[in-house]
Amino acid sequence: MIYKSVVELEEKNEAGALCTVVRSRGSTPRHASSKMLVYPDGHIRGTVGGGELENRVIQEALKAIQDGAPRMLEYSMADPQRGDPGVCGGQVEVYVEPILPKPTLVLIGAGHVGKAVAHLASWVGFRVVVNDDRPGFCTPEVVPGADEYYPIPMAQLPEKIEINPWTYLVLTTRGMNVDVEGLPELLKSQPAYIGLIGSKRRWHSTRKKLLELGMDAETLDRIRSPIGLELKAETPEEIAVSIMAEIIMIRNGGDGRSMSS
Repeated sequence: MIYKSVVELEEKNEAGALCTVVRSRGSTPRHASSKMLVYPDGHIRGTVGGGELENRVIQEALKAIQDGAPRMLEYSMADPQRGDPGVCGGQVEVYVEPILPKPTLVLIGAGHVGKAVAHLASWVGFRVVVNDDRPGFCTPEVVPGADEYYPIPMAQLPEKIEINPWTYLVLTTRGMNVDVEGLPELLKSQPAYIGLIGSKRRWHSTRKKLLELGMDAETLDRIRSPIGLELKAETPEEIAVSIMAEIIMIRNGGDGRSMSS
């Protein structure tokens, strides 16, 4: 049953954490190989023992979903006075393995650069969602190989897709007016990354307009613009490399320095 639920998570591209009792000694609530699947909202399937032990494992599992790091948990079950999660008398070790969704790149604006970004993102392993409010630009024929297409205004995207910490928003839009109309709704979510193409001057003008419309500066500071690493890129393909290099750097915790420096 647990393994079926894990498969369902992966099929739906959703997150969770699989918690397995890998060792138990003495009297413990559950034996080795007992499993529990923890979902991002805290609900569970299966059990590793119930009570305070299970509560602590759930909290660690939620942290693992956020930071993507597995962990080995060790608990004595003897003396709650010293902080133990039970009084059974044994010891238990639980391995927590995060199950993370495939990262999703949402490409907003399917012009020349957008098409190149979508192609490169798919090639390096991202799910790719394409959005453009011009239906003729948002098709498999124009942008081949994407997983989903939404020919709707940018502001409606959060109604159609989940934007979560594994989502990377790349705006390669055709102008400031499109950005001003769509960004307020996108910024109500918490993506891993949101970047906007264009010059510093364009971003300055866009930011000024959004501030005038009531958005706060701290929220706007989450936007990266100009987008990408400085590669002196010129062609759409080179600009796509610059953008994806920045995204991969952020996702993997890199610093963008030359490997030879």
